[in-house]
Amino acid sequence: MLSKKTKYAIKALVVMGKNMDKPPMQISKIAELEKIPKKFLEQILLDLRNAGFLYSKKGAGGGYSLNKDPKDIYLVNIMRITDGPIAMVPCASLNFYHRCDECHQEHTCGIRDVFIEVRDASLKILSETSIADIIGRETTLISHE
Repeated sequence: MLSKKTKYAIKALVVMGKNMDKPPMQISKIAELEKIPKKFLEQILLDLRNAGFLYSKKGAGGGYSLNKDPKDIYLVNIMRITDGPIAMVPCASLNFYHRCDECHQEHTCGIRDVFIEVRDASLKILSETSIADIIGRETTLISHE
């Protein structure tokens, strides 16, 4: 299940992507627009800034803006920053691998085998879907209302 932290990170990046041609956005404005608790959003934006996705400006006219083009910000990267592993079980993780304590023979584990397939399918979609894609989908969905 997608955590609130990841969902809020994506929502914040989408709203900043939609406002790329405008001055940096204040945390309070993003929180208000997307109905995200301000204190929680502050930490999320700091993590995204530290990962190089955002630029922050202090003082009057300050706030956050994208440091990359929305087409270059992929969901897989956001999820790894906010939640860590993509895989649903630690033994199937590429970047956060950990052998399951109860597993006797990992190479013959049917559960692991299935969840490696799930991981691979998820990674394919998440690695190919950018913030720009989500903005495009929202535009399409709105036009069909």
